[in-house]
Amino acid sequence: MTTHSPAETSRTPDETAIRALLERSCAAWNRGDGTAYGEQFTADATDITFAGTVYRGGPDIGRAHQALFDGFLKGTRLTVEIVDIRFHGPGTAVVVTRGDVHKGRPKKLGKLATYTVVRETDGRWRIAAVQKTRHKRLLEAISFRLRPATRPTAP
Repeated sequence: MTTHSPAETSRTPDETAIRALLERSCAAWNRGDGTAYGEQFTADATDITFAGTVYRGGPDIGRAHQALFDGFLKGTRLTVEIVDIRFHGPGTAVVVTRGDVHKGRPKKLGKLATYTVVRETDGRWRIAAVQKTRHKRLLEAISFRLRPATRPTAP
């Protein structure tokens, strides 16, 4: 997992723990280990996949991903780059990432994901929700050209 961020030099212990959480998630994916992947989620987590499938709860997320790892996603790797981490109180953060699933080297990181992560009562950070979408660069460029006011003000 790549974990670049403008604020890398000023990481707090919580940022470090959140980065480690996403690294564990990627490592489990890369091993094809659905159980370990599911363990990175809360018991009542929501995972909205790129295909639009909604899974609920770490155990079910892990079970379903194991079936994917044994089939369509066999031998794939997950690459994630953290774009932003924003804290909302002492036990909740929203993490925006760029990434992709690939075999071999990734050509581009064409998917975006928004993670809501929480610190649970055991002190560990886990994924409470994640939603993934494909970045449609051409559609975005057309929108910005035709309606410049649609361009975000922040990078």
